[in-house]
Amino acid sequence: MQRTTAHRKKIVRYSYLKLIASSVLVSIICCLLAYSLKHITGYIQDEIMESALAWNHALFIILPSVGITAIYFLRKYAFQNRKNKGIKEIYTTLETRKDHLPFFKIPSHYINGFLTVIFGGSTGVEVSTVVATATVGNQAYKRLHPAWAYKTELICAGVIAGVTLLFGSALGGLLFAFEVIARKYNKTLLISGISSMLVASIFVFYIDASPLFSFTVKQWQWQAIPFVVILGIIGGVLALYFTKIVIYAKSFFAGIKSNFIRVNLGAIAVGSLIFFLPALYGDSYHGLGEILENSLHGSINWLYFLPLLLLVLLKPLAAALTLGAGGDGGVFAPSIVTGALLGVLFAQFCNHYLGTHLIVINFALFGAAAMLSAAIHAPFTAMFIIASIVPSGYLLLAPLLIASFVAKVLAKKIYPYNVYTYKEVAHH
Repeated sequence: MQRTTAHRKKIVRYSYLKLIASSVLVSIICCLLAYSLKHITGYIQDEIMESALAWNHALFIILPSVGITAIYFLRKYAFQNRKNKGIKEIYTTLETRKDHLPFFKIPSHYINGFLTVIFGGSTGVEVSTVVATATVGNQAYKRLHPAWAYKTELICAGVIAGVTLLFGSALGGLLFAFEVIARKYNKTLLISGISSMLVASIFVFYIDASPLFSFTVKQWQWQAIPFVVILGIIGGVLALYFTKIVIYAKSFFAGIKSNFIRVNLGAIAVGSLIFFLPALYGDSYHGLGEILENSLHGSINWLYFLPLLLLVLLKPLAAALTLGAGGDGGVFAPSIVTGALLGVLFAQFCNHYLGTHLIVINFALFGAAAMLSAAIHAPFTAMFIIASIVPSGYLLLAPLLIASFVAKVLAKKIYPYNVYTYKEVAHH
């Protein structure tokens, strides 16, 4: 009996060691994949946008059509007309043991996400990265663990590395895998997740340590909490608007039989919005940075608030049109940008008209956390991701958590689905 028990423990230890080694390997590959997609896309997106601004603003109208048309032909001829359905693909493969994410999902999401964003499609590469890295984990599972063990663990290991590299937040990556992908946690998920997180953390520390924005946050005061709660409520409602408009856009465009009309109707609509509001171009991180900079120094009047209000309302619409027309992406970047813009608008409005002294950069982060949390139903993920996009963001963990929870609870109470869990979209 003792020999049998010892033998069983030895098998379990070997199995765990193999899981750790597999997770480390997956994490290394996914770090390289996410790093390259993030930086190549960001660099070329900025170059094309600056060129369009310098040459002719009218280019903004046609650039999204170039990217989404290229994706259409790639999908038809290079990827054999097989469509990408975003994170729901991961849920499908996790629910059925024998169903796997095919290898083509790696180049498909990588290339399509890249093309969508560099030509102005108003979304980001985050979901493209998540599905591509999940596929790396799934492929490793197929090749390294044939005994039907650790599929979820290796998919999550890939996703953790990808999200960590995108935002510089290892805890954000780990919590995203638990809250959104696996929607559970256990011992083996912790083993694979922590292994991947450690590798990704080392990669970020030595190779990609710069945060998304360089603005330094300031200490917050307890007197701001009521305003944080109010912003969280508004962020939850805005996220619901975003969710509904994405679902409607996908349903509407799926009903258009002509590929030419579907692609160009959505893409030209996005291009027209960018023509009037260039900050909508691509993931909009560059435009958000400029708005945050201006908020620290610019004068405040009603002409200041109007463009901000338009961006808050139109960024979700531009993202929905991009996805409906066939662009590759998701709700991460649009949620972060829209929420941050909402926070700036809210803080500046309160300061200007109500005589408050809210710290604008802090409220930009509270708005981003609220919007992201409500959009993906993951408050802890949102809290740590948003805390990591600026230096010293962890000073704001408490109000970030309050904004995230208020927005998520409200959004889920009003409408229990998000764009990942809404069942009907998966059929289109």
